[in-house]
Amino acid sequence: MSYRKFKADKIFDGYRFVENHVLITTQCGLIEDIIVEENAGDDIEILDGILTPGFINCHCHLELSHMKGLIPEKTGLVDFVFKVVTERHHSDEEILLAIEKAEDVMLENGIVAVGDICNNSLTIPQKKKQRLSYYNFIEASGWLPSVSQTRFESAKKLLDEFSLLNEQCSIVPHAPYSVSENLWKEIQPYFSDKVVSIHNQETAFEDEFFLKGSGEFLRMYEMMKIDNSHHAPTNKSSLQSHFDKLAKAKNVLLVHNTFTKQEDIDYVKLQTSNSKLQTFFCLCANANKYIEDALPPIVLLEKNNCEIVLGIDSLASNLSLNILDEIKTILETYPLIPLPEVLQWATINGAKALQMDEQLGSFEKGKKPGVVLINEESLSPKRLL
Repeated sequence: MSYRKFKADKIFDGYRFVENHVLITTQCGLIEDIIVEENAGDDIEILDGILTPGFINCHCHLELSHMKGLIPEKTGLVDFVFKVVTERHHSDEEILLAIEKAEDVMLENGIVAVGDICNNSLTIPQKKKQRLSYYNFIEASGWLPSVSQTRFESAKKLLDEFSLLNEQCSIVPHAPYSVSENLWKEIQPYFSDKVVSIHNQETAFEDEFFLKGSGEFLRMYEMMKIDNSHHAPTNKSSLQSHFDKLAKAKNVLLVHNTFTKQEDIDYVKLQTSNSKLQTFFCLCANANKYIEDALPPIVLLEKNNCEIVLGIDSLASNLSLNILDEIKTILETYPLIPLPEVLQWATINGAKALQMDEQLGSFEKGKKPGVVLINEESLSPKRLL
């Protein structure tokens, strides 16, 4: 069998840096071994930079790729959501072309797997090409109790369509403020042993809405002509108001967490202390800056030993589709966080969150995780396999 041998300044194996070693793969990228250079023989490709497994983008809206630059930055979540809802409808041809181009960019930037939010079937033609691994999150939303059955049936129909792709998929709630109690009851049976994603505490007034029933969300419902009279404040934070509904899932992916607090983290740890449920906190730093001009409490999450993963969100809320751009923003703001730790969030942690760690996320024998070379100065990627 023919092999490729890679030696770089450093090898990040998914967990830690390894120096003075050689990564050995088959021609198609199957990991054979990491061995000391003196035992690797000839024909070693000498590279400048850091070798790493391919990146896992745990949160994306590929179907919104045609909206790049259409929504101004720093408008706040209410106006952002309103524009997405009212301005996302373009021709199928335009949307399909944008989806294809976005996937090209993700591939080029070393991304090998995506947790993708799906509200329609327009990404299916591209996903049939099987260039990337996807976990398809079929998003259910509907704040009016009267539409819960219709919205559930639409999500179930879409789930059936995506199931034909032979990719992992699940029905998931969009956000606590967009899923009525009736709709929660419809979709909860579909959480069992699945990865369930939910947008969490993306804006400061999300907690206010659940604690007091007031705040900017009232303006959003008014703009969308949605009757909010059924809502009763829970006197708890948004996260603490809904987290118990996710108990049947295998993994929970809390996305954004821009305004998550210590008491919310404590609550999650308490709720999961005696269960097999694993919770991952997904950071979408550049999207948070784009929409709210804020960043999640990364040091707080890190201090609490939370399982952290990274996402990109969408071109509607981000200027690039590059995990390393997310890492740059995090390290510029929090320079004391070690690079290997953030790379772990982008590789093995993401693979575990999406239940893809048997094949992706680390340089371990028998896996095919992709091989990416990082320029250590510019933190720019080059895909090798």
